[in-house]
Amino acid sequence: MSDTVETSELLAFTRTVEARSLSRAAAELRVPRATLGRRLARLEERLGARLLRRTTRSLALTEVGEVFYRQACIALQAVRVAEQSVRTTDDLVRGDLRIAVPPNLSPGFHGMVGDFAMRYPALRVQVHTSNQHVDILQGGYDIALRASSQIQPGLIARTLLRDPLIAVAAPAYIAAHGRPGTCRDLQNHRCLLGFARGELPDTHWPLASGGRLRVDGAFFSNDIVLLCNAALRGNGIALLPRSLVSPHLESGRLEHVLADAIGAEMQIALVYAERAFLPPQVRAFIDAVAAWAEHELSSNRSTSPRAPPNTATKPKKAARVPASGRKGSDT
Repeated sequence: MSDTVETSELLAFTRTVEARSLSRAAAELRVPRATLGRRLARLEERLGARLLRRTTRSLALTEVGEVFYRQACIALQAVRVAEQSVRTTDDLVRGDLRIAVPPNLSPGFHGMVGDFAMRYPALRVQVHTSNQHVDILQGGYDIALRASSQIQPGLIARTLLRDPLIAVAAPAYIAAHGRPGTCRDLQNHRCLLGFARGELPDTHWPLASGGRLRVDGAFFSNDIVLLCNAALRGNGIALLPRSLVSPHLESGRLEHVLADAIGAEMQIALVYAERAFLPPQVRAFIDAVAAWAEHELSSNRSTSPRAPPNTATKPKKAARVPASGRKGSDT
């Protein structure tokens, strides 16, 4: 028996971890459960380490298994790219496409993804939804849709839309607590904060002139719709995308505060790993999302005449994220 780990064993392991079930993983791989079990046992034997703790009711990674899982995903992604690099005999888009997106996307985006999957029936599309910023490389993802004022550096990205982040509060809150006149006044106000990268509570807001201001939060959520609802109810001041709060600003249910002092530009961008060869399915998805974004932008302009100019750019070409990362730059 060779000491080299086989691709089938890596696939059995990673699919079992993701499915959290031997039976589901076996069904997805279309092999008998016993065959999957033998591949996992053979993998652990080759490595001389226990990767999974299995009982009749649970399945969990060991500490060594967690490390090996991340590396196995990278290895399998490299295999997929290698296979795609030689499949040039036809224009058929096939294989796997793993996508990471934030929640609460528009119905138009959902429809676009559904149409995309129907357009390429030979493609296996996996869409992972999370408020957390997944690690594209270690998580084995092909591409991610990010909405952030700062996007992880070191990746190739395509900016689709730009949306200013502005501070807003309900008239009832302003009547009860006063309108902040300076950034220092925020020390006496209730701030409604999000989570940095979807993981840790925010502690700072961006300054319009550059830099950041430390703020104390009274309410935290990684769901911007929940933060918007909290602001509408008069719970405090929130920093939110203009596109989300524009209807409430126009109706008077929210007011823009500290307009000249607090704010930044949130970018909605597709990010993916730099590769010498971009898999056809990734290129096809980039084109589909870019077309959707352009249509979405046109619709917003036609239905929102008060929207500020130059808050979005047409997607034309990818740009490299500089090592330092820049607010408001193409990512």
